[in-house]
Amino acid sequence: MEARIVHLPTSEVHIDGDRIVVERLVIRDGALAAVVAEQPAEDLVALVERALKIGLLALQDAGVTVNVDVVRTEFQKLLTQSEQVNLRAAEALDQTLRSNFADGDGRLPRTLERFLGDKGALRAYVGELFDETKRDSAIGRMRTLLGTYFDGDASKLAVLLDPTRQNSPMHQFRVEISQEFDRLNDRLTAIEAAAAARGAERAKSSAKGADFEDLLEAMLADLARGCGDLLDRTGGEAGGVLRSKKGDFVLTLNSASAGGADLRIVVEAKDRPMSGRAMRDELREAKENRAAAVGLVVFTPAHAPAGIAPFDIRAGDVYCVVDPAAPETATLEAAVRLARLLALASTREQATEMDGEAIRAALTAVRAELDAIKGIKATLTSIATSSASVQACLDRLREAILARVAEAETEIRHGVAG
Repeated sequence: MEARIVHLPTSEVHIDGDRIVVERLVIRDGALAAVVAEQPAEDLVALVERALKIGLLALQDAGVTVNVDVVRTEFQKLLTQSEQVNLRAAEALDQTLRSNFADGDGRLPRTLERFLGDKGALRAYVGELFDETKRDSAIGRMRTLLGTYFDGDASKLAVLLDPTRQNSPMHQFRVEISQEFDRLNDRLTAIEAAAAARGAERAKSSAKGADFEDLLEAMLADLARGCGDLLDRTGGEAGGVLRSKKGDFVLTLNSASAGGADLRIVVEAKDRPMSGRAMRDELREAKENRAAAVGLVVFTPAHAPAGIAPFDIRAGDVYCVVDPAAPETATLEAAVRLARLLALASTREQATEMDGEAIRAALTAVRAELDAIKGIKATLTSIATSSASVQACLDRLREAILARVAEAETEIRHGVAG
């Protein structure tokens, strides 16, 4: 039996927010009424409310199902139409591709064959362009043009490159090169002559062909060996001052003589003229660069400042003169020993108490003895017959020089001990 809903004239259904309010609703249905009658009285309100919710949800789902079926039907129709359109498009594309690209009958193969085939237009054009038998072909024209520039002695290139033709560029180049070689030959000749002259001069002014520094190195090495000192040639090495190579030699005193101290004498070899101020500045930098206590500068006679021969003390450093043509060991030995004494004295605070007058007197005597040696050497050059007696005199004078230096050492030691 179908259920029916009867609305009383006074019934109302209205929505209040999220609530559905139904007033005076009556449903006439015997089966449903029997089901409701079987429920307890206290559950009737909840049962009717749940039944109303279930009914409304069922109506909602039925409406959605109807909408889904409509969409599915329409989509199926669209899919069928798309398949038919794609099929027709594929057939049209196939026909177009076959008419343009099919082997033999296609439009593209026929066009390519007409231009690129064995009998095509391109082959015929290329054949005519590079036909060697035709003068108006590209090859024929290139051959004629290249023959004009490169073929035979009358060609333009031969004319341009022939150095014997007066108007050719190579002729001018040849003239300029010849002139440059002549100038270069003159310069080389001058350089060789200058080198030969310097070599001859060096041979005359140095012992056994060595230069001034080599001569000093040999002489200083002998003196250092006798005193137990160490000699290093440092002119080509940088020292303690950044990028400075000042100081040609460094003489490190024997530690036993120096009382365990690291005492050094820096030696500068000068075979060129220098002003007194420049020499003092260079010695100051050399002592700082080589961590030396005393500086010793050795000049050649041609470049020595006035008043220092054979040796002298200036600003706490020793100056001396050594003739490379006739090197005198006694002069250098006296200067080195004096520099050693000054270095030893620099380590004592009592150095200021030395007898300066006694030291100056000893140095004056040394200079006098050395001057006497020079005079005797001059006599030797003019009186060869008396060489034996003069040589003996020279030996005595050398001993006297060393004795005077020993006196200076004694005075310095007494001053230090005091």
